[in-house]
Amino acid sequence: MSAVAEALAAEKRPDPRPTAAEAPQAGTGVVLPLAGIKVVDFTQVFMGPSCTQLLGDFGADVVKVERPGVGDISRNSFPDPDGKDNPIFLSINRNKRGISVDTRTEEGREVIARLVADADVVVSNFRAGVMERMGFGYEDIRRSNPGVIWASGTGFGPEGPYSHKGGQDAIAQAYSGVMWRRNREDLPPSIYPTTLCDYITGMHLFQGILLALRTRETAGVGQKVEVAMYDSMLHLQMQEACMQLNRGYEVNWGAMPLSGVFETTDGAICLVGGFTPDPLLRISRALGLDEDLTERPEFADLPRQFDNKAALQAIFRERFATGSTEYWTERLQAEDLLNAPVLTLEQTLADEQTRVNGMIVEAEHPTVGTVRMLNAPIRLSETPASVRRPAPRLGEHNAEVLRENGFDEETIARLQELGVLR
Repeated sequence: MSAVAEALAAEKRPDPRPTAAEAPQAGTGVVLPLAGIKVVDFTQVFMGPSCTQLLGDFGADVVKVERPGVGDISRNSFPDPDGKDNPIFLSINRNKRGISVDTRTEEGREVIARLVADADVVVSNFRAGVMERMGFGYEDIRRSNPGVIWASGTGFGPEGPYSHKGGQDAIAQAYSGVMWRRNREDLPPSIYPTTLCDYITGMHLFQGILLALRTRETAGVGQKVEVAMYDSMLHLQMQEACMQLNRGYEVNWGAMPLSGVFETTDGAICLVGGFTPDPLLRISRALGLDEDLTERPEFADLPRQFDNKAALQAIFRERFATGSTEYWTERLQAEDLLNAPVLTLEQTLADEQTRVNGMIVEAEHPTVGTVRMLNAPIRLSETPASVRRPAPRLGEHNAEVLRENGFDEETIARLQELGVLR
């Protein structure tokens, strides 16, 4: 046993959980739903941190574990004036405290063992088997903490031919079939520009943790929670998959003949020609055509509209190119046709609907200053999400968290001297 381990063994460990008076509260004064839940967070990049940030937004005490000197990969995604405290990292790590521990050392692993010994939830998104090799797999932790909820997000799951592969958003798009479907067959497959797979999997991980917490509350047992990007992206396609499995038919919602994105004189407009009676007749009127396109034999019904989609949408493109986005929006709206201007992210963030929905929040960071970021999208009337602290600086809460978990000042200083904490 190392000197640090001997020191730890001699200490009496206090209960680090907040009292009712100390627990995070909503603006209503009601304790947040996850107050008192201790989360040890090994996640990085986007999938895992998006999950654990949401846990923190609703009151959980999330302790983020990072590598000394390097930190979460997202601290280094882009060159930025604020370095490791850049907007990418800040956007998905608020309401967390951060420690940086060298888990390659015996002393570092002892520190983590102390943290997870009474954790309610332990979350990671490493490749399958990494937590086990570190000594913090589910079976390792539950021996001393049988009620633990051990949650893992991976690329492909713990078994199978792809289990050894790293999980990454674009890779999941490619393997899952999502990337193959395009709006037009003449377009090459491409990467969806927002990390859709990471986010969906992170939300499934969040849901699994909540289900496990509820089960522990009712049955008194902890459990393992596992999600995979591969599975989440398949599940996203549940309608398409059921059609493929049972009819051998490929559904492509983006390739519907009466829907599409069309350039205007000052931008672009998205039209969805469905969910209303006689959509092509309505489109014909909105576009000011001299004829009702449904009277043409080649466009008379949906199967023939699919067969002749290129010719049909050529007519749409020609007409939309003659007017402004606002002009066409008004005409389509008059025919009760679903449509929207194609906005940039900058325009959306400045939109009045974004303000009304309260989707932009602020936090004060000790070195960066005011950080503006997106709010949680889940709206609860009595216990809404709250922003209580900005994302942590690398190792910012080393001493604070260790003190709460029974480490005395001498032991903390020794760990710092050894380079275990940096």
